[in-house]
Order: sequence, then C-alpha cells, then structure tokens
Amino acid sequence: MDIVVKGRKTEVPERFRKHVAEKLKLEKIQKLDGKVISLDVEVSKEHNPRQADRSDRVEITLHSRGPVIRAEAAAGDPYAALDLASDKLEARLRKQHDKRYTRRGSGRLSAAEVGDVVPGAAKLNGDGQLAVDETEKVPTTMMGSIEVQGEGPLVVREKTHRAAPMTLDQALYEMELVGHDFYLFVDSDTKQPSVVYRRHAYDYGVIHLESDPLAEGGGAGGALGG
Repeated sequence: MDIVVKGRKTEVPERFRKHVAEKLKLEKIQKLDGKVISLDVEVSKEHNPRQADRSDRVEITLHSRGPVIRAEAAAGDPYAALDLASDKLEARLRKQHDKRYTRRGSGRLSAAEVGDVVPGAAKLNGDGQLAVDETEKVPTTMMGSIEVQGEGPLVVREKTHRAAPMTLDQALYEMELVGHDFYLFVDSDTKQPSVVYRRHAYDYGVIHLESDPLAEGGGAGGALGG
C-alpha cells in the first residue's frame, strides 16, 4: 500500500512526511480493511490571521476495492490536524469493519435498521418513509445550480464519478464513511440519479431526480434545503 503526501499551495517538509508514515500505521489499517490500495494525505494552509487556531488542514483519503473513506481536520499546526484526521479515519474504518461483520452474521441490513448502525441516521415514520422535520431549514442560498453558505468565499469545482447503482441504506452508509453532508448516487430500485443529505437536526433527506422532456428551465436545486 502506498502513502502519497502532497501540499495544496504549501510546502510539505520531509519531517512531516516521516511523521505521516509513523502516524498512519499500515498494519492496523490493513487489519481493519484488507482491500486498501493507497492513502492520500493532502495538507493545506489558511493564511487568514483570524483563523490561526485552524490554519492548517489535513485531509486523508483511503482508496480500496470497497468504498472510498475520507477524513479531514483543521488545527493550529499540521501535526495536530493529522492526529485529529487520523483518529476520524480509524473510527470510520472500524465502523465499516463492524458493518461488514454484522452483515456476514445476519444478512443485509434494511433501511429501517440503518439507525441502529449509523449514529444519527434518519428515522422512518409509520408509512416507512424518511421522517422530515419541516421546522428545520438549512441556512443556505441557491444561486442557480450553486449552493452558497454564508458570505463565501465561493469555490466552484466540477467532478465526474463512475458509480454502480445502490440502495438508499447503502448510500447513507457510504455518506457517513466519507464524512460529507450529502451523497450523490444512482438508486438501484428506481434507476434515478438521487441525493441523500444530512439535515440541520441530524435527520436525513433524499431527493430523486426524474427527467421531464416537456419541462422548460428550472430544476431541483431549491429542494435540497426542504
């Protein structure tokens, strides 16, 4: 397994590279996930003096033959940020390891059982649908197809991913593994592009996108905060 350490708009000293190799113990990682291919460690720096206590950010991305697992953290120096990020990565690896063990022991989990495995997962109502609290609103503003939070800064980045269709409970699980607030996937039941997202009150929402050839303009951008 390879460990790649790189800096984004900052230099990475050799001392830090050696510390990464010592901190990310390969034997422990491979014990939790024997399909690991590589680890990417990216270091970036915030030069705003008002954020001195979080000026250094470390993002760790684990690539394997299973789902991608990502953890990131910010602190006053890169070594402290690495410690926080590596702890998050290990916790997510253990969660994935325990999930695999649970599935081998009792079969695949249903959507109703996700809440017992994923902390803070969405609850189902009496109709078997995701329970949504309409009183909570995500404090975001949609500018066309771009979501803007607060006053920015506005960062636009475009990515294309290949993905196999999956169920809703698998999408929730993989969103937890990468530590994001949303996860884009293709629903294996409906074959529709879909997004599952974390709401403000630790609930989850899901949006399915259905193509309408007769519709003119518009889209589903404003629906994410509902």
